[in-house]
Amino acid sequence: MTLIRISHSMKLKFLALCGVLAVAAVMMFLTAETVSAHGYVDSPGSRAILCKNGQNSDCGAIIYEPQSLEAPKGFPAAGPADGKIASANGAFPKLDEQSATRWTKVNISPGQNTFNWKLTAAHATTSWKYYITKPNWDPNAPLTRNSFDLTPFCSVDYGGVRPPFTYSDTCNVPERTGYHVILAVWEIADTANAFYNVIDVNFGGSNPGDSQAPTAPASLAVTGKTSTSVSLSWNAATDNVGVTGYKIYNGNTLVATVSGSTLNYNVTGLTANTAYTFTVKAADAAGNLSSASNAVSATTDPVVVDTEAPTVPGNLHVMGTPTSTSVHLMWNASTDNVGVSAYKVYQGSTLAATVSGTTTEYSVTGLSPSTSYTFTVRAVDAAGNESAASNAVSATTAAPPAVQAWAPNTSYTVGTKVSYNGSVYECRQNHTSLPGWEPANAPALWLLVP
Repeated sequence: MTLIRISHSMKLKFLALCGVLAVAAVMMFLTAETVSAHGYVDSPGSRAILCKNGQNSDCGAIIYEPQSLEAPKGFPAAGPADGKIASANGAFPKLDEQSATRWTKVNISPGQNTFNWKLTAAHATTSWKYYITKPNWDPNAPLTRNSFDLTPFCSVDYGGVRPPFTYSDTCNVPERTGYHVILAVWEIADTANAFYNVIDVNFGGSNPGDSQAPTAPASLAVTGKTSTSVSLSWNAATDNVGVTGYKIYNGNTLVATVSGSTLNYNVTGLTANTAYTFTVKAADAAGNLSSASNAVSATTDPVVVDTEAPTVPGNLHVMGTPTSTSVHLMWNASTDNVGVSAYKVYQGSTLAATVSGTTTEYSVTGLSPSTSYTFTVRAVDAAGNESAASNAVSATTAAPPAVQAWAPNTSYTVGTKVSYNGSVYECRQNHTSLPGWEPANAPALWLLVP
């Protein structure tokens, strides 16, 4: 009997240990998922996001996490190995498959273009850099450093601050023709890593030999509605060259055109308690238009008389260390019976700023050094109902920074002050100084402080 009891006890202990290990494994998985979430180029659509959206096929696991293309920073001296640039050093090897026809291209023109990032974790940032393949690159060979012009055509110094969760750079893209690859690099300030996104682009606009229309967008569905709007989503269309846009129709009326990497749209300005029917068509660069998607119908909600204020924003706190002229605030989102449309940030009893209802952080600037300030935040809905104030948070700005002498080959950020030939100058644009760019000689970069 004693032996049986001991055996039974050991079994219970073993089962308990297995349970603990299983929970630990799940927690490690969840933590790894959280840590791996960072950001990607959304427009023009990167190779990874076009995989997630279904416009690139046979992509592997990147379809689940296009935000996770992380590798050591320092490109081109360091960073992902040659042949593994697109996959962030082999993390997602399917992305390294390279040929002239393997990937969907996004049409682009030389000159000013805006690169939009979607961030899922807004890390402190050193810089954003953009490289492009050489005019004579081989599109059927693996991507290596020799494929690219290793001087970035666009470089943005970010000074170690945190960017917003939707961030854009407008850059002057050099002249090219045909298919090229743009490499976008987001360098993180407080880790040893950076994020690498390749963008497959086609210069030259339409293809006069292209007469094949895209396939029709599939599975158009209504994903939400209010008294004045209907939200739609659909599955990506395919094309022999590339889908460049989607046209959304209300009946026979075109209501919007979105990019080829966008698979949802919120139709606004509708009338309450009214039935509408929507379809979507795909377009390519040659102007070929697909047949219509399936039609979906939706009736907008009745008019809502809204007298309910949003809940109070929670956990207002200071992020990081205040500078001599700014304090960065963050808070938890409010809720509302209809929807939060804005947050009002107060400095004492003075309204300092109003931000959108999807924004939960704000940097209050223009403050005085070595001064104590108190802040609160209130939530507002579309009907003008305003919540009570959040908890108050106080912060003291730092002492004014010492003015350093200007020096060449030094990175300067907007607002930095330097001395030169007995005068004080304030930086007007983020840049790295060069000989000849002395403050007195470069009024576009430096403002003389009275």
